[in-house]
Amino acid sequence: MNKLQGQIVSVDCNSHMSLVDVAVGGDMFTATLLETPDTASYLRVGHPVTLLFKETEVSLAKNLTGLISLRNRFPVTVRSIERGAILSAVGLDYRGEPLICVITTRGVDRLQLAVGDTAEALVKANEMVLSHDA
Repeated sequence: MNKLQGQIVSVDCNSHMSLVDVAVGGDMFTATLLETPDTASYLRVGHPVTLLFKETEVSLAKNLTGLISLRNRFPVTVRSIERGAILSAVGLDYRGEPLICVITTRGVDRLQLAVGDTAEALVKANEMVLSHDA
């Protein structure tokens, strides 16, 4: 599981769900949650949280331009590639934090990924989970 430490900077909600923005370093991440400040007291501006997201929910892009609907788009550097027959684990560095991405080996080949490459990691907001200390 990938983990990044951050702080809640905004919470938009309706009666049963919230869109939570979390600042990590100089970047903004967004999580869609099925809870609200009424049901989860930690959902408040300024509260520290840990963003959690599965390795299999990270996509990679090189030279991506234009607008996309994915809310979480952040710069990474490729640190390692463990190639498998079908899937490959790509070790990433995000501002000094290690992350892992599992994508198809065909995807690694199509992107011509190599150690040292810069890329963008992409994660849908509904794939982000927030963890917090009580």
